[in-house]
Amino acid sequence: MHLIDYLLLLLVGLLALSHGQLHVEHDGESCSNSSHQQILETGEGSPSLKIAPANADFAFRFYYLIASETPGKNIFFSPLSISAAYAMLSLGACSHSRSQILEGLGFNPTELSESDVHRGFQHLLHTLNLPGHGLETRVGSALFLSHNLKFLAKFLNDTMAVYEAKLFHTNFYDTVGTIQLINDHVKKETRGKIVDLVSELKKDVLMVLVNYIYFKALWEKPFISSRTTPKDFYVDENTTVRVPMMLQDQEHHWYLHDRYLPCSVLRMDYKGDATVFFILPNQGKMREIEEVLTPEMLMRWNNLLRKRNFYKKLELHLPKFSISGSYVLDQILPRLGFTDLFSKWADLSGITKQQKLEASKSFHKATLDVDEAGTEAAAATSFAIKFFSAQTNRHILRFNRPFLVVIFSTSTQSVLFLGKVVDPTKP
Repeated sequence: MHLIDYLLLLLVGLLALSHGQLHVEHDGESCSNSSHQQILETGEGSPSLKIAPANADFAFRFYYLIASETPGKNIFFSPLSISAAYAMLSLGACSHSRSQILEGLGFNPTELSESDVHRGFQHLLHTLNLPGHGLETRVGSALFLSHNLKFLAKFLNDTMAVYEAKLFHTNFYDTVGTIQLINDHVKKETRGKIVDLVSELKKDVLMVLVNYIYFKALWEKPFISSRTTPKDFYVDENTTVRVPMMLQDQEHHWYLHDRYLPCSVLRMDYKGDATVFFILPNQGKMREIEEVLTPEMLMRWNNLLRKRNFYKKLELHLPKFSISGSYVLDQILPRLGFTDLFSKWADLSGITKQQKLEASKSFHKATLDVDEAGTEAAAATSFAIKFFSAQTNRHILRFNRPFLVVIFSTSTQSVLFLGKVVDPTKP
């Protein structure tokens, strides 16, 4: 029996709101958005499918920005967690700030109303939190509020009704107690996998928003742990590391070698409503593949890998590893259209009328474990080779150099996690 027999993914994001500059006045525009009663109305079709294209677009824009600045580093994050957290924050944003958040997330106001956006997230989060055989996905949010500030009831009600947020009132002047309250909650919700999320808080903080994802899944076709052996992984031309390499050579898998792009793509299913794509660029072609990594390309691969001629017996070599990603969002998001949110020009007057707020700090952290029984979003070096003989065609796929990984929710058509494994020995 495997001691570790599942895939585990954790993501935590934190956004702190603090005192802003009081001299910045509201422009007089009303801060009215759909009430939570309106948001909860059902529409035709699946509401989560309406927001899937924008969520996927944000995922790949965020990835491309990170990859451009850290070409030789592991990447791992949950675009869904980031999008859900900031969509929830938009309930308390007004005027230009609300528009910048929603448009920064990829939503076009002429194509999708604000109510449709929030209804889509409500349905998406509800669907992901449903129990499933062999798959557990838990998405949650919490608001830690200063007990000295009166928050608008509409904002609090909508965050609870639509995003299922939990509310905690605390004294931010007691920084030690507040830090412990936040860390204890995160530790509990992530089953002890993330501890000491917050190490310090400034006394001018008035609200902290935390979003987390816990993802645990079993392979439909698990690996046998006794067949895992140390193998070389080629990080780059000058660096080789030893990794525990898992092996399957008696199973059929969905995979293709792209006719038009220098890469191979493997689709592996989890038990339940999730699947993962491992994208293996040819030698030296990682950047070329990253430049064409779009929602449309992912859908193209997804559609192709449902055709029977791409279901073949495969000798598969996949590393067993753990990686993580940590990102300072207040430095990244302004370059994706969130230009005012982390400045004195932020308008968050839909949260409270007592004090002008601005977003002071925001970060995102995700961890990933991949083993014989379960897989998670990750990236590792991959290489596809086909051997031919007179008797048989033998298909071999070796993930022994950097590769990309996308974890995908089938029913909601949502990118849950996105990553690149450059060095699987670095957590």
